[in-house]
Amino acid sequence: MKLQLFFIPLLAISIGFADKLGFEYIGIPIKTVDAQGKIHSITVKRDIPAECRKLPINNFMVWTGNYANDKVPAPCKSTYVHTTGKLLPMQIHEDVTTYGELEVLAFMKHMQKDDSLILVDARKQPWYDYRTIPGAINLPFHHFKERKAFEFEFEHDLHILGVKINEDESLDFSKAKIVTIFCNGPWCSQSVAMIEALIEIGYPAEKINWYRGGMQDWLSAGMTSTRK
Repeated sequence: MKLQLFFIPLLAISIGFADKLGFEYIGIPIKTVDAQGKIHSITVKRDIPAECRKLPINNFMVWTGNYANDKVPAPCKSTYVHTTGKLLPMQIHEDVTTYGELEVLAFMKHMQKDDSLILVDARKQPWYDYRTIPGAINLPFHHFKERKAFEFEFEHDLHILGVKINEDESLDFSKAKIVTIFCNGPWCSQSVAMIEALIEIGYPAEKINWYRGGMQDWLSAGMTSTRK
């Protein structure tokens, strides 16, 4: 609890500072480890192509056509499926904090120096392998939701989250990590399923943050992503 209370002011300061500097444009350096154990440095930021920087923001350019005028250069727009899933509320639990992109960036920045913080992609591995947020690790939601069927994976994932399994099989959350969890988008329930399962087993809700926008909002904002 003390760690959580200490972290929140730091995050608030970072976001306020970031807002003045255009944090998402400057970017933050993070380190990731590939399958061979090699460390890579990646700067996470909004990747805005040069031809998009001077694009006028008005109704004609933004909303005509299929939500982007034909005159808008291809690198400046993206197309996503928006007719799937079920929209989720902004708050899923009174003690779980909902994050936006700047909060995720600030969390990632602190995560580089504090191993008690962890960014989790809750989707199944094929989704994670195809594209994810740099620095995120994959802990698929079904390992927690269907933990009896995935006993080995469940115990492995608990270890990563800093949860100790006692000899009597009770769980010790005293060193549980502060986690930010995401999935495909505001219509995707995989991250919610993981959060609900974590709370069900006793994980401290105040140590859980939920990035509701997920990959869809992340990519629509032009943020850096990585592929296997």
